[in-house]
Amino acid sequence: MRAVVMDRFGGRLEVRHVADPTPPDGGVVVAVHATGLCRSDWHAWAGHEAVTLPHVPGHELAGVVHAVGAGVERWTPGDRVTVPFVSGCGTCEWCRSGNAQVCPRQEQPGFTYWGSFAEYVALPAADTNLVAIPDAVSYAAAASLGCRFATAYRALTDRAALSAAEWLTVVGAGGVGLSAVMIGTALGARVIAVDRSAAALEIARSAGADHVVLADDGDVAARVHEITGRGSDVAMDAVGSEIACYTAIHALRRQGRHVQVGLLPPVDGHPRVPMDRVIAWELDLRGSHGMAAVDYPSMLAMIDRGELRPQDLVSRTIGLEDAAVELPLVDTAPTAGITIADPRR
Repeated sequence: MRAVVMDRFGGRLEVRHVADPTPPDGGVVVAVHATGLCRSDWHAWAGHEAVTLPHVPGHELAGVVHAVGAGVERWTPGDRVTVPFVSGCGTCEWCRSGNAQVCPRQEQPGFTYWGSFAEYVALPAADTNLVAIPDAVSYAAAASLGCRFATAYRALTDRAALSAAEWLTVVGAGGVGLSAVMIGTALGARVIAVDRSAAALEIARSAGADHVVLADDGDVAARVHEITGRGSDVAMDAVGSEIACYTAIHALRRQGRHVQVGLLPPVDGHPRVPMDRVIAWELDLRGSHGMAAVDYPSMLAMIDRGELRPQDLVSRTIGLEDAAVELPLVDTAPTAGITIADPRR
C-alpha cells in the first residue's frame, strides 16, 4: 500500500509503498477513504510524542472495513466506520465503564502504531472502538469526528458541562476550535472565538460565533471581559500553547471553568500555567482527552437532526503527496478550516 512515512523527527516525509497491514485478533483493517490533517500529527512529526521510527502518522480517519480479525463480533467487511483517536483495550475497568478515552492500555493510530496516512490501517479492539457512519454522513465529515469534533463535543458537554446562555470563549479557530464554536452555538451558548487569523475568524462567524477577537489586537482577555461584562463562564484552549492557555484562563469570570484540549508541548520541562489566577478566582481546570465510541450516539443524533454540520468545517481535500508536504507546515502556516487527505487520490 501507499503511505506517508516519517524516518526522522522534523525531517522530510515521503510517500512510498509499504506492506499492507493484517488485522490483529479482535481488530480489523480499514480501507481509508478520508483522514484529517491535524495539529496533533504535527506534534508527532516534531518529536513531541514518543513514536517509533519509521512511522506513519494519521489518527483521524473514516473508511470501510476491509478485513476482520479473529473474535470480532459486530463488524464485517464493507461496513462504513470511523474510530476515536483513543482506542481502548476493551477489557479494563475504564473501558467497561464507558471511559475508553482514559484506558491505561490505550492505543492511538498515528502514535502508538502506524496511522491512517495510508491506504489501509489496522485498528485494535474493534467491538469496543469502531463507530458506524450513518449513510447521510460523508467520509470526510466522519474523519473530522475522530479527534477534533468529538474531542470538542465531549469537552463542552461532559467536562465543562456547558449550559445554554452561558458565555463560551474558544481560543484558537482551527479544527478543534471551529468544532467547539459550532457545538457551543448548537447548545445555546454565547460564543466568542479568538484567533490570530482573520480568515479563520470569518469561518468561526459562519459556524455561529457571536463575537470574534483577533489575537494580535491588544489584550484579548480584557476584550472578553468587556464583551461579557464579567468574564466567560467556560473557556477552552483549542491550540495548545502557553499563551493560548494563559489567555483562556484570564478570559474567565470568577469561579469559571477552563477546559484544556490543545496539547501543550514541553517548555523547560512543563508549560507555565497562571495558577495564581486559578487559586485567587477559584477556577476549575479540566483536561479532556477525546471521546469514547459509546458516547458517539448523542453527537451523531445532533448531526442527523442537522443541529451540527461537521461537513461545513471541511475546507478542502488533498492527496497523500500534498499531505506529506503540508504536515510539517501545520504550526507555521495553518490553513482555515479542516483539511482532509484521501489516500485513494
